[in-house]
Amino acid sequence: MAPSTRKIRVVVAKPGLDGHDRGAKIIARALRDAGMEVIYTGLHQTPEQIVETVLQEDADAVGLSILSGAHMTLVPRVIELLREQDAGDVVVTVGGTIPNQDIAELKQLGVAEVFTPGAPTQAIIDFIEGAVTP
Repeated sequence: MAPSTRKIRVVVAKPGLDGHDRGAKIIARALRDAGMEVIYTGLHQTPEQIVETVLQEDADAVGLSILSGAHMTLVPRVIELLREQDAGDVVVTVGGTIPNQDIAELKQLGVAEVFTPGAPTQAIIDFIEGAVTP
C-alpha cells in the first residue's frame, strides 16, 4: 500500500478513574466511520498503558477523553512519556470537561487541540485529518 493511502491510526483512551465512556465510544465510531483505524483502550488506563498502546499500534494520533478533572495531571504525563519514547510527533487531542482556563496550558504542554462537550464530531474528524500526515 502506498504511504499516501495508509489509513490514519488513532488510539482513543480513557485515562484515570473516570468511568464514563459513552463520548469516547461515539468519537471512536465517528473516526472509524470516517475511514480511520481506531484502537479503543477501554476504561481506567494509566498514562503508561496508553503510551504503550500508541507505540505498539504505531498510532498517528491519540485522543484522551477525560471527565474526571484529572486532566492537568494525566495529560502532561502522557505527553512526557511520548517524548521519552521518541514519539513526540504523535498528535495528542483531549476531549471532555476541560475548563476554559486550562486549555491554553494544555496546548503549551503539547496538546494539539482540546474538544469540549458539544464539539461536533465532524470538527474532530477534520482536525485529525488536517493534523496527521499518514
